[in-house]
Amino acid sequence: MSADLPTIPGNGIRTFVALLVNTAVANVSTSFMWFGLTFWIYIETRNVLSTALIGAALMLFVALTSMFFGTLVDRYRKKPVMAWGTGIALVIFVADAVFFFAVGADAIADLSRPWFWIFAVVMLAGAVIEQLRSIAMSTAVTLLVPDARHANANGAVGAVEGLSMLVTSVLSGLAIGFLGMGWTLVIGISAVAIAFCHLLLLRIDEPRIVRTEGDAAPTGWVDLRGGWRAVRAADGLLFLIFFSMLNNFIGGVYMALIPAVEAAEQTVIQRVVPYRQQGRVFGFARMFEAAAAPVTSLMIGPLAEFLVIPYMRTDAGQAKWAWLLGEGDSRGIALIFVVGGFLAVVLALGAMLMPQYRSIVRQYARAAPPAHS
Repeated sequence: MSADLPTIPGNGIRTFVALLVNTAVANVSTSFMWFGLTFWIYIETRNVLSTALIGAALMLFVALTSMFFGTLVDRYRKKPVMAWGTGIALVIFVADAVFFFAVGADAIADLSRPWFWIFAVVMLAGAVIEQLRSIAMSTAVTLLVPDARHANANGAVGAVEGLSMLVTSVLSGLAIGFLGMGWTLVIGISAVAIAFCHLLLLRIDEPRIVRTEGDAAPTGWVDLRGGWRAVRAADGLLFLIFFSMLNNFIGGVYMALIPAVEAAEQTVIQRVVPYRQQGRVFGFARMFEAAAAPVTSLMIGPLAEFLVIPYMRTDAGQAKWAWLLGEGDSRGIALIFVVGGFLAVVLALGAMLMPQYRSIVRQYARAAPPAHS
């Protein structure tokens, strides 16, 4: 089955590049504030469990909202969806910053009082809504980029998402260390505002989706059934989503792992799933993949806080693992990363031996790219 792609506009690649840069700025800004919150609360409390809860909460709510976001992407044109998502997130971030400065950093840093949790939940809402544009961005590749270059475009999108987390983990740490949480919010919100204004000025030539008789239009605001039908229509696609979900179990350890896996998955979906259904399929996939990370994060947080880190501080732990992990202060976290990386390699090798993997490869090869007029 072909993906029934829309006509690629003449300036499609240029528009895609502009949209990719815009997405990079928005993602970096959002991650910058979210990582800043994580670093700030760890510095204030020295509690790994609290950071695990923060990271798990983000991915859990992404999982809960992904099908709703995917349905929105299929119902409406992509630019308005992205603009509304970014605009609403910007308003939420501004409101949260006003709350932070009104209550004060010292009061918010006290976990025994409700102010931190209010501050964190509001920022969580902004970060979750910003995820709407990630689903829209995946379908925008189908809209703006010729099929032969989908893999390259998805690699660029995956690199932007992965690098935004890696880069902001450094930038957020520096901002929190030298400027504090208040200035981190100001910088992050300013960058989101710039991305929002640029997005409003960006023109995307997107045709109105015309549905034929028997076409699976979105039913309701959370079309889980439509997403499931579209996934099951492509033999082996469910396995690919399941593999990405298992990959995100390891991602729950790192919270910034393996963009190549996401790029490969998106390239397959864009080839074998009709364009008018891709939002729900990407939402369906993100729902399961995001649900995996908080499970691992909630497991790793207590394990690290109460078992691994204390063990690596003992003389026996230091003597046993010094040959591999050195003698720094973060040997407990390093040990968890080593184990997680080993499991990721084993998972990838095992997946390549599965018959479902060969099935989706054959189907991708058979789905001839439709000609763009």
